Amino acid sequence: MKLIDLTMNLNAGTPVYPGDPRVELETITTVVKDGFQDSVLRVDTHNGTHIDAPGHMLTGGAMLDAFGPERFVGPGVLVDGRHGFGLEAFLRAELQPGAIVLLRTGFSDHYLDANYYDQAPELSEAVVAYLVERRPSLVAVDAGSIDAEPFAVHKALLGGNILIAENLTGLSQLGKAAFEVMALPLKLNVDGSPARIIARVSD
Repeated sequence: MKLIDLTMNLNAGTPVYPGDPRVELETITTVVKDGFQDSVLRVDTHNGTHIDAPGHMLTGGAMLDAFGPERFVGPGVLVDGRHGFGLEAFLRAELQPGAIVLLRTGFSDHYLDANYYDQAPELSEAVVAYLVERRPSLVAVDAGSIDAEPFAVHKALLGGNILIAENLTGLSQLGKAAFEVMALPLKLNVDGSPARIIARVSD
């Protein structure tokens, strides 16, 4: 098995959604001075590679701690939409319930560009309806957001009990071999959390 990390580095230079606070990391003790090193991390729940819970967009929606670990691990399906996300590509993928769908836009190749958050994949109503019908555990994208205001895709997927992950990177490392995705957020009673997302690829 080969492990591929699909996670952005989380630090003060990590790009954040316009209007969100930047990541802050402060060392408050050191080994030399105090005998141990300790740090304080201030992070928005949607900074860097992260997972959205239904409560992110839906009044009364479930928060992340409502989901067991099985919701964050599953067989991976890669859909390459660098030239558009047509319904045919999803039909060919033959999505099964519980799968984790990775949408490759290529936007993360330029995540430090000023217009990174101005780009989002265009998912048609037919594609979104198909995803809700097929019931994957999670849909993830290598872009700053899965859609733009008024966030109809967010609301449809989360309303269909499908979690969302954003700001993945490195999807170009996934070939045609079968893979499993592990996308574990912090166990928090909140609307989202940074996550370490890994693909485990069969040799």
